[in-house]
Amino acid sequence: MVEAVQDAGVVVTGAGGGIGAALARRFAAEGARVVVNDLDAGKAKAVADEIGATAVPGDASAIVAEARDALGGTVDIYCANAGLGSGGTEAAAEEVWAAAWDVNVMAHVRAAHLLLPDWLERGTGRFVSTVSAAGLLTMVGAAPYSVTKHGAYAFAEWLSLTYRHRGLKVHAICPQGVRTDMLTAAGSAGDLVLRPTAVEPEDVADALFEGMAEDRFLILPHPEVAGYYQARAADPDRWLSSMNHIQRKWEAAE
Repeated sequence: MVEAVQDAGVVVTGAGGGIGAALARRFAAEGARVVVNDLDAGKAKAVADEIGATAVPGDASAIVAEARDALGGTVDIYCANAGLGSGGTEAAAEEVWAAAWDVNVMAHVRAAHLLLPDWLERGTGRFVSTVSAAGLLTMVGAAPYSVTKHGAYAFAEWLSLTYRHRGLKVHAICPQGVRTDMLTAAGSAGDLVLRPTAVEPEDVADALFEGMAEDRFLILPHPEVAGYYQARAADPDRWLSSMNHIQRKWEAAE
C-alpha cells in the first residue's frame, strides 16, 4: 500500500470503465475516498456504487469544484484519465482535432489550474496523467491522438519540473495496448501494433502504485517502451524508418 493513499481524497476522470475504473477500484481498495467521474452518468454511478465512492458525472474539464466539495473540500490526488482515442490523418476534421486537444490536453491544464493553488499552499499534491506510449513514441493511423498525447506528456513533464520542489508529485502513465473499449475502437491499426502485447487495466493500476511508491514520474506498464524511447532519441531516422515499416505493413493489410 502507498501510505499517502490512505484516506486521501482522489478524483479519477473517465472512470466509467477501462483504465479509469481500474484506478478508481484500486484507490478505493487502498483506503482512499474516491470520486468517480465519467461523461456517462450511469457508468460513473455503477463504478461508484460498486466501490463505495461518489459519482460526479460530466465533462472532465468542469468537475473539479464539485469533486472537491464531494471530498469535503480537499483533493489530494487527481487522475486526469479521460481521453479520446481519435484516429485519422492530417485530413481529420477540424472538430476531431479540436475535441482531441480539448480532452487529451486542455482538460489536464484546466484541472491543474484549479488544483495547484491549494496544493502549493499546502506543499503537497499528486497529479496523475494517463498519457499513452503514443505520447512518447507515436501511433500509426492516429494523428490527432498521437499529437495530443505528446502534448499531455509535455504538460505533465512541465508540471513536474516546475513544482516538484514545492511538494507536487506528478506521474505520467504511458502504456501501449490495454484491453479496453479504446483498443477495440483503434481497429486494424490497434490489432497490428497494440493487441499482441496488450495488458489488462488492472496491470496499469498496479504499475501506477509501484511508481507512486517509488516517486517515479514515468510509469511504464510495458517496460519495453523505455527501450523504444531511448532508440527514438538516439537515432531518430532509424526509428522513423522502423515505424514507417509498420505503417507500410498496415497499409498492405488494409
